[in-house]
Amino acid sequence: MPGTPLAGQVALVTGAAKRIGRSIALRLASEGADIVINYENSKSDAEEVVAKITASGRRAAAMQGDVSKKADVTKLFAAIEKQFSRLDILVNNAGTFFAADFETLTEEQWDRIMNTNLKAQFLCAQAAIPLLRRSPSPQSHIVNISSLGGILAWPAFTHYCVSKAGVIHLTKCLARGLAPKILVNSVAPGTIQFPGEAPDDDYIKRTPVHRTGTGEDIADAVAFFVKSNFVTGQILAVDGGRMVAQ
Repeated sequence: MPGTPLAGQVALVTGAAKRIGRSIALRLASEGADIVINYENSKSDAEEVVAKITASGRRAAAMQGDVSKKADVTKLFAAIEKQFSRLDILVNNAGTFFAADFETLTEEQWDRIMNTNLKAQFLCAQAAIPLLRRSPSPQSHIVNISSLGGILAWPAFTHYCVSKAGVIHLTKCLARGLAPKILVNSVAPGTIQFPGEAPDDDYIKRTPVHRTGTGEDIADAVAFFVKSNFVTGQILAVDGGRMVAQ
């Protein structure tokens, strides 16, 4: 279909019921893909996203699972294969974010952020490989959502920064190991805000474009990666220029 370059393809977006994941899912659907909406607890939000996508004429399904747990991931990918028979795109978006003083950071907090932000991406990528290799598309794609925090040092978020730095290096290793069939890239968002949230005035002041990002800004970057067949191993900072404004 004209204007739908992803027509016929199936994309899984983890943590897609809300915020950035929701924006990515809706954007890929607008490009023609059928979408699997993974969620952990936000069932009603996930079903709302599914309704929006199906109303546009694409197929969509909401599938529950904690992607930091191997049993849930195995069940998720078995369900995708049964219902859709293929997978062309994996967007590893599920993540968590909270501040913590390093000197009082607990082991539970460390494990929680590593499991959600890094282990989940490892588990999903590993489980997706057989389906992605069988994709009839010339190339299939993994896009890992990392963060500007994986590049810059934020002492109040050391645990988070380390998890996202791991995502960045996971991306580079997978890009080398899974080519040429599977292309692997990462989007590293700066501060992303949604309607109703108090503006991050410090970020706005220090960023060349003088605004925070939107979910659509990240979705644009993901759409670029999954429509490109000659880009792999890249980390794209979508940050309004914040990284060059030290």
